[in-house]
Amino acid sequence: MSHLEQQFAETVRDAVSARRTLRIRGSGSKDFYGQPWAQDAAVLDAGSHHGVVDYEPTELVVTVRGGTPLAELEALLHDNGQMLAFEPPHFGPATTVGGMVAAGLSGPRRATAGAVRDYVLGARLLDGRGAALSFGGRVMKNVAGYDVSRALAGSLGTLGLILEVSLKTQPRPVAEATLRFEFPEARAIEELNRWGGKPLPLSGSAWADGELFVRLSGAQAAVLSASEKMGGEKMNDGEARVLWQSLREQTHEFFAVAAKDGLPLWRMSVPSIAPIDVLHSAMAGNTLLEWGGALRWFASASAPARVREAAHKAGGHATLFRGTDDLRQSIGAFHPLQPAIAAIHRKLKTAFDPHGVFNPGRLYPEI
Repeated sequence: MSHLEQQFAETVRDAVSARRTLRIRGSGSKDFYGQPWAQDAAVLDAGSHHGVVDYEPTELVVTVRGGTPLAELEALLHDNGQMLAFEPPHFGPATTVGGMVAAGLSGPRRATAGAVRDYVLGARLLDGRGAALSFGGRVMKNVAGYDVSRALAGSLGTLGLILEVSLKTQPRPVAEATLRFEFPEARAIEELNRWGGKPLPLSGSAWADGELFVRLSGAQAAVLSASEKMGGEKMNDGEARVLWQSLREQTHEFFAVAAKDGLPLWRMSVPSIAPIDVLHSAMAGNTLLEWGGALRWFASASAPARVREAAHKAGGHATLFRGTDDLRQSIGAFHPLQPAIAAIHRKLKTAFDPHGVFNPGRLYPEI
């Protein structure tokens, strides 16, 4: 362990001895997400533990420390013609790689490229006893049994402090094009599902306020051929980059209006074919669709119980993505777990953080 890692370990052991809790924090860019922080938790600043540990571009794998700024990592990959294919949002200039993994959030490419967890190959973790544990590795076929390193994605720091993480990278696409269509919501969902069943180089989709945008990425010939088959209006490259960046970072007008109006922002994960009437019958407010119709954003003041019941009827679940601390505290940021799944979460928490030191209640009140 490095000197800084030893300091982290001592902090954890001291917290256990004093029966205190710790709030793992990188840059604070995701503080709005999940359950509100425990007020009495002491901050464990993870941002000081940064730097690239290992990177060989030809191997398409990079290993960095958890406090490494995400912007710094993406700049390094860009210089080598590579990227993080799941397009993680930043939500702030200093967001860290550890925070990216802990939040488990993915951007517009998620539906076709995969999620954060699909790109985590290995990790080093400081557990709730102050011990450094290693999982996975730096190659793609390295796991037998339960893949703990991927379980860190979306755990919101409740399992431990991410010291290092190895991530799979991908080459940047040679060509991209964004097509614009004027469709009502139901027609947009129908077309997205139809295109999703065809061999098209889809890499992003979004619908809002009567407009559908579809991004194509890949070889020049494949993008050109798909554009001709699908039709629509081709956006210029500059406008397209602004659009997808605004969706990734939630600066798009849909999110801006929701924030201005002070409306809770709901993130619904449902089957891509879920009919709109099931959801709209329980919710009043603006809508934005992503991921081929499988991710549906609602800015709505509808009763939380109705929102989650509608998501359940549609075959999915609803997360209160942005809302006041009081609202998040009263209803829970995340959709309630089934008993069997909740039991697995509790067992993982007990195994890695038996004294409940790390980020208590950030994921669920009992975890």
